[in-house]
Amino acid sequence: MFTGIVRELGRVEGMESDGGGVRVRVRAPETAAGASSGDSVALNGVCLTVVGIEDAVLTFDAVPETLRRSALGRLQPGAAVNVEPSLRVGDQLGGHFVQGHVDGVGRVRRADGESLEIEAPVEVLRYCVDKGSVAVEGVSVTIAGLTEDSFAVAVIPHTRAATTLGALVPGDPVNLETDVIARHIERLLAG
Repeated sequence: MFTGIVRELGRVEGMESDGGGVRVRVRAPETAAGASSGDSVALNGVCLTVVGIEDAVLTFDAVPETLRRSALGRLQPGAAVNVEPSLRVGDQLGGHFVQGHVDGVGRVRRADGESLEIEAPVEVLRYCVDKGSVAVEGVSVTIAGLTEDSFAVAVIPHTRAATTLGALVPGDPVNLETDVIARHIERLLAG
């Protein structure tokens, strides 16, 4: 479980193919200092398991299913990534409940520094509501507008500086996760 409040900007050290999947190495000194092998850490909103830690570099294995459902496979060495260690009992919940399970990959339609417009799949948009929460690249943001095929979010200066959202440009793919509570309510009402 995560909150969508990015704790550190990491840097991709390596992406090596590994039997259909990819071994991802990320330099994230603050997160690595408190992590252990087996811990869950979100990279750009994707929950991954730490399989190694050495010299402030965390290593993860992204299996083919993860690569198919997310935009992680596009990462290149040197790329910045949003890093969030899993929520621990007693931690402040500053964003919203985020599982690290990507619901779909969207595409940046507009990025003007203060806001983003994201083209999103219909299976994501069905859970988007004005002033509701959504995670974009693992960052908890508030929906500021909806169209038939997209949603918009405001990006405050702190978020621009502390995450990768400020560097996004039109055409970039982004990991999207909708509010888990909305999905559970739909399931209960359908039953």
